[in-house]
Amino acid sequence: MYIDTSEICDLYPDNVDVMDPIFMHFGGIQAFHGKITTVKCYETNGLIAEMLEEDGNGRVLVIDGGGIMRSALIDADLAQLAADNQWEGIIVNGAVRQIQELAQIDIAIIALGAFPVGAVDEMAGEADVPVNFAGVSIYPDDYVYSDTTGTIFSETILDLSRDFDSLSDNEND
Repeated sequence: MYIDTSEICDLYPDNVDVMDPIFMHFGGIQAFHGKITTVKCYETNGLIAEMLEEDGNGRVLVIDGGGIMRSALIDADLAQLAADNQWEGIIVNGAVRQIQELAQIDIAIIALGAFPVGAVDEMAGEADVPVNFAGVSIYPDDYVYSDTTGTIFSETILDLSRDFDSLSDNEND
């Protein structure tokens, strides 16, 4: 499905929350969407690895690392695990590492930045809890739509195919 967050905001202004533009793209895919699963953890990625071992089935993992930039929560191995298990994307409120390798993996990854030190491989944190960062509250089972322009969230799935077709038709008149 084609994603254009600008058009989504025009079509559904009362149904979306827009994330502050403080994230950068690191994965091999730039635009993505899916149902959200959340993880809240700080400087540990054992719970993240456990979640990414599940069948992603088109979901997006939203990781609230507290904005901490002194250890990377996602590396090339975890990104490849996510891609292999059909996750659509990963949003990291924190750092990633091995960015040259991340760019070659068929998954969308956005994060605050990169840092070469990895997180501790320890099981700590919470899964499927509400998180709040970058100006938005994010709940498990919400939906995310992201491209290089921005990232937006909705409580409900948005019907984009029909609306984008009609919007494009109107612009060509």
